[in-house]
Amino acid sequence: MRLYLNLFALAATTLLPIAASAQVLPAPALIDGTILEVVSEGKTTRAPDLAVINTGVVTQAPTAAGALSDNAARVKRVVAALKGAGVADRDIRTTNISLQPQYRYAENTPPAITGYQASNTVSVRFRDIARAGTILDSLVREGANQIDGPTLSLDKPETALDEARADAVAKARVRAGFYARLAGLRVDRILSISENSGTSAPIMAGAMRENMAAADANTKVIPGEQDVTVSLSVRFLLK
Repeated sequence: MRLYLNLFALAATTLLPIAASAQVLPAPALIDGTILEVVSEGKTTRAPDLAVINTGVVTQAPTAAGALSDNAARVKRVVAALKGAGVADRDIRTTNISLQPQYRYAENTPPAITGYQASNTVSVRFRDIARAGTILDSLVREGANQIDGPTLSLDKPETALDEARADAVAKARVRAGFYARLAGLRVDRILSISENSGTSAPIMAGAMRENMAAADANTKVIPGEQDVTVSLSVRFLLK
């Protein structure tokens, strides 16, 4: 009998913990024994080494052109500050530009436009998390008045994922041995392995969105640790 090992990954926006479980399945006619399917979750822990923060400028002016012009000038200073701090071009990306009229509302009268609000947001990846807070403070001094984030994650999670996979297989083997003993059988071999999920979702470490033009705080980004988890379905042959 040939052994087929099937590995595939399913992308997920969120990851829910999956407790180890087992299901005894009827064996195909060509397999002499009992098939046991075990679902187990493997886990390892890492300190995040990548922070993503959205920052930008919101400006208001009596005219649309004035709001956009003022906004563009301030965003230019913000981007220059990022590059001056060593953030690479590839780690700076525009995510939103908007221009909206501002209205005054009064009873029994149509809304009247009182001015315009322009917004320009860029997404910034910080590969040196320890410096992220200091850089954000400098952005505020250059005119940034909108900050959201950070989202913390791993830049290269492959090694951590492999550790979690090994942990999941080890747990599945232990659980299979337990069920085999209960049934008066022994584990003969693994028939297949299927990967049900990938790394855990990035961690939102906090969020800030406010007018910070006069701020002089010493901002710190604390990475902490995050779990990297993998869920596997492993089929064993029991005899």
